[in-house]
Amino acid sequence: MLASLPMYDRPQTARANDRLWAAFRDCYSAPSPKRLRRGGDTWDHWRDPELVLSQTCGLPYRAGLHRKVSLVATPVYAGLDCAPGHYFSVYVAHKNDTRNALSDFKGARLAYNDPLSQSGWAAIALDAARENLVFSEHLQTGSHRASAGFVAEGRADIASLDALTWQMIQNWDDLAQELRVIGQSAPSPGLPYITGRNSDAKEVARALGAAFSAVGQRDRSVLGISGLTYIAQYAYLALPKPEFPPVT
Repeated sequence: MLASLPMYDRPQTARANDRLWAAFRDCYSAPSPKRLRRGGDTWDHWRDPELVLSQTCGLPYRAGLHRKVSLVATPVYAGLDCAPGHYFSVYVAHKNDTRNALSDFKGARLAYNDPLSQSGWAAIALDAARENLVFSEHLQTGSHRASAGFVAEGRADIASLDALTWQMIQNWDDLAQELRVIGQSAPSPGLPYITGRNSDAKEVARALGAAFSAVGQRDRSVLGISGLTYIAQYAYLALPKPEFPPVT
C-alpha cells in the first residue's frame, strides 16, 4: 500500500501533513500505510494499483491519469478569491521589472516547473496563446519554488505559480521579496485527491474529510486548506490541453 501528499509538502508543512495522515488512518476503515511516502517519482505513486491516497494536478489527471485512478475530493483553498475547490496561477516578475501585464512579456524568458503542470505551464501557455505572445526561452526548473528563484535571480523574466504555493513562498522564502505579481490566470478546478481503483473512493473521501476536521484549525491553516469539496471528472477533462513547451 502507498500514500503520499506531495503537492504542497515542504519542511514547514510536513508535520501538518503527517498529522493529517495519522488522523486519516484513525478514521479509515481499511488497512493503510503507517507513513506517507516522500521522494521518488510521483507518477509511480499515482499509478500504483495499491494507492490509498495521493494528490495530483489537474493536467496529469486529464492527460491520462483519470483512466487509472478514482477521484476522491478537491481541497477548498483558504484565502483564495475564487469558487470553492478552485484555484488559479499568479504570474510573477522581478520587483524591478517595469512590465506590468502578461502582454508586455513578448520575447521574455519563461521559467516553468513541469510541462504537465496546470498552474506552472498550462495556465500561462493558454493565456499567452490568446495574447499571441511567444516566449524566447522556456526554462524547466522542476518546482514552483525553483521557478520563483529563477526570476528572483534574474535567470528568467516571468514564472507562473500555483496561488497556494505562492502564499507559502511569501510566508517562508526570502526570495519572495524580489518578486511581484503582474497578473493571474482564470480559476480552474484545484489539485484533486485520488485513490487507486482497488480502493473505495467514497470511503477514502469520508475518512479524509473526517481527518481534516480532526487535525484542527492550526494545521488546516498551515496547509492552506479549509475543507473539501467534490468536483466531477468532466470538469477536469473539459479544460483545454496546451502544447508542450519547446526545448530551448
